Amino acid sequence: MDTFKHIVENVWTQRLFWSAIVILLSLLIYRIIARVLSVKEKKSSRIMSDKKNKTLIRMLKSVAAGTLSIVTVLMVLQIYGVNVTSMLAGVGIASIVIGFALQDSLKDIVRGFVIVSDNYYEIGDVIKYGDNVGPVVSVSLLTTRIQDINTMNYVSIANRNIDQVEVDPGYIYIPIPFPYDIKIEKAEQVIHDMVQKLRRHHGINSADYQGITKIDTSSLDYQIVITCDPANKLQIRRDCLRVIMITLEEAKIRIPYQQLDIHTKK
Repeated sequence: MDTFKHIVENVWTQRLFWSAIVILLSLLIYRIIARVLSVKEKKSSRIMSDKKNKTLIRMLKSVAAGTLSIVTVLMVLQIYGVNVTSMLAGVGIASIVIGFALQDSLKDIVRGFVIVSDNYYEIGDVIKYGDNVGPVVSVSLLTTRIQDINTMNYVSIANRNIDQVEVDPGYIYIPIPFPYDIKIEKAEQVIHDMVQKLRRHHGINSADYQGITKIDTSSLDYQIVITCDPANKLQIRRDCLRVIMITLEEAKIRIPYQQLDIHTKK
């Protein structure tokens, strides 16, 4: 009995107990906030797009998690006898040094809010960053995460680099070379057949003929434009090329190629 009383009255035991209480309360508060945000997400989907909804909710969850983490750490430090008030008072002096050390992180946080407020991109949008192209998986206070469509690897992008990010709208431009001996009326009729077939293809949202785009040395280039889900662009482009080649074969039209005449002296 005396041993149990001694354990209960021990200072470190009490500190450990109250620290556990603070941590559990923080986790509970976060769970409540996350639950409320999830409910709000479902209700607000009628007002905002689903992608914008997910982006904003995940950003708010990230903010809540960060804020609660800081508050929890400060409270635990206070429990263990650290004078948090004095420590915070000294932050004014240390903040200059910390500010320089964390300026990149502060840029990431500011840009993170800009991404959401200005609809720069949303979860599900396909973006290009350097050699990486893929859909946005998550947006947090510091980073944007995408899954590269070529390697399927996850790539993290610091939010401060959004000026280097390009949002892919899902357009595919395909030039189709025709030989000069094919009249324009016939070429455009063949292209019209291609467009009709492409419009019926699964995964293609629209297909349109844009006209002659290039007068080459051995051909006229006619161009069509396809719209599709940017995440499927590589496969859709391959499917489109297949349909184009089959249509040209059915019309008995060969794709022109450059020829080189060689003359030899006797």
